[in-house]
Amino acid sequence: MWDAAKELLPLLMQGAQVTLQVAFLSTIVAILASFTSGLCRLSNSPFVRRTTMVYVEIFRGTSLLVQLFWLYYCLPFMGIELPKLFAAVLAIGLNYGAYGSEIVRSAILAVPKGQREAAIALNMTPVQTMTRIIIPQAFLRMLPPFGNLLIELVKGTSLVYFITLTDLIFQATILRNNNHELTAYIFLFVLCIYFVINYAISFGIRAWERRMTAGRT
Repeated sequence: MWDAAKELLPLLMQGAQVTLQVAFLSTIVAILASFTSGLCRLSNSPFVRRTTMVYVEIFRGTSLLVQLFWLYYCLPFMGIELPKLFAAVLAIGLNYGAYGSEIVRSAILAVPKGQREAAIALNMTPVQTMTRIIIPQAFLRMLPPFGNLLIELVKGTSLVYFITLTDLIFQATILRNNNHELTAYIFLFVLCIYFVINYAISFGIRAWERRMTAGRT
C-alpha cells in the first residue's frame, strides 16, 4: 500500500489543488449569490422578488451537470466562450447560491420583529438596521446550514471532470486507465482526500459557531 501511495498521491494531490481552487472560488460566488438573492426575495418590489425567484427556481430545478454543460458547451454556439475554470466556478457558485438564498431568507425572517421595531425607534435607516441589527443575529442561524451547503459544494466539484478540468476525479481516472490493478487504492485515496477536506470544513464551521455563541444565552 505504501508503494502505491508513493506512486499515486503526488498526481492525486495535483488534482486536489484544482478541486480546492474550484471550491474556494465557487464558494465566493455562492455566498454573494446567496445574500443577494436572499435579500432580493425580501424586497418590497414584486418585480425584484419575482425576478429572483426565476433565478432560484431555474438553478434549483435543473441539474448542476446540465448547467455546467450549458455554460461550457452551449454558450460557444451563441458566440460566448468561457474558460473551463470560469464556467465551472460560475455554474457551481450560482447553483449552490440558489439553495443558499433560502438559508439567508429564512434566517433573516427568524429574527424577532421587535428588533426591527427597536431599530426604527432609534431612527436607523433600513440599511443600518439590516447590516447592524438583523444580519449579525441571522448569521449565527445561517452557519450550520451554510456549513452543510459548503460540504455539498465541495463534493459537487467532482462534476468538473466532465468538462475535462484536471481536478481530483480527472487525475484519478487517468491513473485508473494506466494502472487498472491499482483501481481500489486510487479511489480509496480519493475518498480519503475528500473526507479530509470536508472534515476540515465541518470542524472549522463548528469552531466558528462556538466562538460566536460564547457568552450568549
